[in-house]
Amino acid sequence: MNSATIKLFLPGGDAKGLRTAEIMNWTGFAIAAPRTELDQLLQRDELDKSGIYILTGTDPLSGSPRAYIGEAEVIRDRLKQHKSKEFWISAIVFVSKDENLTKAHVRYLESRLLTEATQAGRFTLEQNQAGGSKLPESDRADMEAFLSRIQQLLPVLGSDLLIPIAQASAKPPPGGVLFCRIKGAEARGQRTADGFVVFRDSTAVLEERPSTESYPYAVAQRKELIADGTLIQKNGFLVFTKDVQFSSPSAAAQVIHGGSANGLTAWKTVNGTSLKELDEQA
Repeated sequence: MNSATIKLFLPGGDAKGLRTAEIMNWTGFAIAAPRTELDQLLQRDELDKSGIYILTGTDPLSGSPRAYIGEAEVIRDRLKQHKSKEFWISAIVFVSKDENLTKAHVRYLESRLLTEATQAGRFTLEQNQAGGSKLPESDRADMEAFLSRIQQLLPVLGSDLLIPIAQASAKPPPGGVLFCRIKGAEARGQRTADGFVVFRDSTAVLEERPSTESYPYAVAQRKELIADGTLIQKNGFLVFTKDVQFSSPSAAAQVIHGGSANGLTAWKTVNGTSLKELDEQA
């Protein structure tokens, strides 16, 4: 991804409130706002244009992150229609500073955003895959460039919708892929900017240890991962069906061990160097 100079503006002076974002030499323009400032957002002149919008929040039933990705020729009118949706607490809008973002363009962007968000797997999406639209080759190239800028701005505006859980890094973490092994179970993972990720196809012990009584969080998280299908029983172990982000190495190790675990000593390189030793070497 290309380097970028990003200009953020806080109209009300509140970093959590309505804010705008621009990238040098980019025709796009982004506006983000919490639902509590929807009225101020709807008053913006930019919302008279066609564009893309993303609504994010939490599913009231499952407690998991939920998102809606949409497009409209007049963003203001469409956002008003979404007042009936309870789950969302923030909105991010992307439009063009000029008049060159057409209905076909925003339909293409909507489809691509849905694909990227589905692959990232961080949010449950409210709607099915959009049909998209056919564009000339040159227009597709322009919209892919526009999409890359959206991908850069979303984290800056507080959304990790498009960030893969096991994101490739330009600089691999110390030690590379780490391993956590216990009673035949073997998990693979690595540190990330958000904590620690355990990779798909890793295994965890099936039976919980007595020490779990002192670690109710680990028990609750194992049950949650089993309930949503992230952990499935296979060949006497629990198997991860997808990459999973944990808050820390210990939180990940406790789920794998089925009980107490110190992540700094439980996670080791292929050569047996512990995460604690790697930290001490840094």
